[in-house]
Amino acid sequence: MANYKYEIVTPEGKARNGTLEAPNEETAQMLLRSEGNLIVSLAVASALEKDIDIHIGKAVKPRELSIFCRQFQSVLNAGVTVIEALEMLEEQTENKSFRAAIGGVRDAVQRGQTLADAMAAYPKIFPSIMIHMIAAGEASGGLDVAFDRMGTFFEKDAHLKGMIVKSMIYPIVLIFVIIAVVIILMVKIVPTFTSTFDEVGAELPGITLAVMAISDALVNNWYWIVGTLVVAAIVIRQFKKTEWGAVFFGTLGLKLPLFGNLTIKSAAAQFARTLSTLTASGIKLVDALAIVEKIMSNELVKRALQEAQKQVMEGISLSIPLAESGIFPPMVHHMVKIGEETGNMEDMLDKIAEYYDEEVEMATQSLLAALEPLIIILMAVVVLPIILAVMMPMYSLYDAIG
Repeated sequence: MANYKYEIVTPEGKARNGTLEAPNEETAQMLLRSEGNLIVSLAVASALEKDIDIHIGKAVKPRELSIFCRQFQSVLNAGVTVIEALEMLEEQTENKSFRAAIGGVRDAVQRGQTLADAMAAYPKIFPSIMIHMIAAGEASGGLDVAFDRMGTFFEKDAHLKGMIVKSMIYPIVLIFVIIAVVIILMVKIVPTFTSTFDEVGAELPGITLAVMAISDALVNNWYWIVGTLVVAAIVIRQFKKTEWGAVFFGTLGLKLPLFGNLTIKSAAAQFARTLSTLTASGIKLVDALAIVEKIMSNELVKRALQEAQKQVMEGISLSIPLAESGIFPPMVHHMVKIGEETGNMEDMLDKIAEYYDEEVEMATQSLLAALEPLIIILMAVVVLPIILAVMMPMYSLYDAIG
């Protein structure tokens, strides 16, 4: 199969471009013309062009998906057809990649595909939970309800992620400031004093000699240092993709001081909210667990949910593998057990999600309160030796002159 880059004019008179896969150019032309399009240009796309075409524009954020779901629900309730709704949303969407995906979905629906199947062709735009929810909504005739639930889901997801990101901005900026200050001191300031000390020929303290050696290494071998950091980043990234690497970083994420508590509570909130949203739409618990497992980022959490899925398929209650995993807080499996016994699983999961949303907010604030003094102490530990290394020989010179 080859990848072809095309530029067409649709039957509605709109210009459109993109890529498609076909065994040969004749088949690609036939596919495009079968939809009533006028082909302006068609050529084999290089791998680079294909990649750009897929990833161009901003990434689709949960907030954008929430707005999309809310708007879709509104126009459906107003009696607008799915195709007309997609056309309206395509025109008013600013994100280029999102707009292109909506246009592709609309074209696929016009050809007779279901909305869920059309969205499944764009996994980088529409998450799996959204596709399964819409499929369930189409099957039950409650597509507007599915979009309403997805809108709420993405709103809460965006709020949780936004809160964490907002809280981490200050520590991250402060760390970059520390790095910038240290680099300026070691590359610009210390070499100036080094030349002065060499001219005087005075005996220098050990801390000064050490700082001067580090400064010389940074100035004379910076390209080696940068290259080593780049290679290390690539190696770590590739290692994370391996099974051992995923387990290692998953364990680190759960056990790391300060951050581990936040990771566990965030996973609990995401698990409960997603599972509640899926089961409320009529999706079987086993299938819902498979979907939840795919959207979790921590490898240990994913494995725990995989094991839970296997045991649920064997007829075991969900609360048992959750408790045996030792990953989720005790409240999670206790509340799930109550939900199973009372037949009110969805409400229990909603309460778990709400509780841990608040816990994540408190954990984030606690983390920020702990990081601020730690970063200031780190700044003192790093910067103070450099200042001492410069000032101690100067005081010695002043005493000698005196």
